[in-house]
Amino acid sequence: MAKKKDFFDKPLAQNKKASHDYFIEETYEAGLVLTGTEIKSLRTGRSNLNDAFATIRNGEAFLHNMHISPFEQGNRHNPPDPTRARKLLLHKAQIKKLLGTVKQEGYTLVPLKVYIKNGYAKLLLGVGRGKKQYDKRETAAKRDVQRDIQRILREKQKVSFPK
Repeated sequence: MAKKKDFFDKPLAQNKKASHDYFIEETYEAGLVLTGTEIKSLRTGRSNLNDAFATIRNGEAFLHNMHISPFEQGNRHNPPDPTRARKLLLHKAQIKKLLGTVKQEGYTLVPLKVYIKNGYAKLLLGVGRGKKQYDKRETAAKRDVQRDIQRILREKQKVSFPK
C-alpha cells in the first residue's frame, strides 16, 4: 500500500537567507511546543523565520524571534507575544551533541524551515558555520556557472532531436 501523502508536506515557513549566510553541516528535526491557536495560525502560513535563532539553556533547546501572527478568530488563549521563545523537542543525546558543536568557534543553530508532519509542527534545525563575504561570492559564481551549463545543455537537446 502506498504511503498517504500528507496535505501539509510543503514548508509553512522557510529561512531562505540561511543557505546564503551559513554552511549548513547537519540538520535535525525538532518538535515545536505551541500554545493556544498558534498551530492554526501556522497552518494558514502566517509565520516568519527570517530573524529566528535557536539556543540551548539548562539542557533545553529554545527557538527565539520566530514570528507567528495571532489567529484572527482566536480567543483568550492567543499568546500575547508573537515572537516569544518557544521550546524545541529534541532527545537528550541530540541536545548534548548540539551543545558540544555550538561551543566550537563559529558554529550556530539556524532554523531552516517549519512544516507539518503527521499532524505535528516540526522545525528543521541546522548546525551552521558562518560564511565570509568571499565565500558568498564564490557560491554565487558557482550557481551562475551551473545555470549557464544547464541552459546550454537544454539548448543542445532542443537542436539534436529531428522533427
